[in-house]
Amino acid sequence: MNGKPLPLTIAIDGPAASGKGTLARRLADYYHLPHLDTGLTYRAVGHALIIHGLPLDNVSAAETAARQVDLGNLDREALSAHEVGEAASRVAVFPTVRKMLVDKQRAFAAQPGGAVLDGRDIGTVVCPDADVKLYVTASPEVRAGRRLRDIESRGGHADLSEILADIVRRDERDMGREDSPLRPAADAHLLDTTEMSIEAAFQAARTVIDAVLAKRNGA
Repeated sequence: MNGKPLPLTIAIDGPAASGKGTLARRLADYYHLPHLDTGLTYRAVGHALIIHGLPLDNVSAAETAARQVDLGNLDREALSAHEVGEAASRVAVFPTVRKMLVDKQRAFAAQPGGAVLDGRDIGTVVCPDADVKLYVTASPEVRAGRRLRDIESRGGHADLSEILADIVRRDERDMGREDSPLRPAADAHLLDTTEMSIEAAFQAARTVIDAVLAKRNGA
């Protein structure tokens, strides 16, 4: 299976710090597919508002920023800051902003060889006809611990209880929004990584994907 690009679209959804991004990058590398972290598109909008000193409830400014998002120029390092993630969750509730970014994400997914996309509404909204849909989750406590270790690995400091409270708030916002709430697609394969290493999650995802490929190829 590990060869030239395959006509394969993989949709990966899940809450913050569930491991979906790391898994998506591993799968994209293994199957030689382009990858898009759709969360970065919302972070780019939030970041634009922050650097211009604009309020996060300014819908018009958010729409302008969404229109200017360039999928080929998403700086993961610059967009990884905590306050940018919080801003992304705030602007993601605007239906017009979501529509603009979803259009860009669908264009990315429509590449001839396929693609891997991860986010919060990929299997339900962006790519409802994806060949493979995965929903990656973990307990809030485990996700908070992962986020803390990530911050500390980059030389930062944070309080575990504050991170946990932030994750719970983001879950409530993402799952409770009226437009495109975070939820598993009806036909998604669930991967609970609470007690699973990234290697185990990768192998579990590969088993699902290879089974779909084998069935499609008549094996």
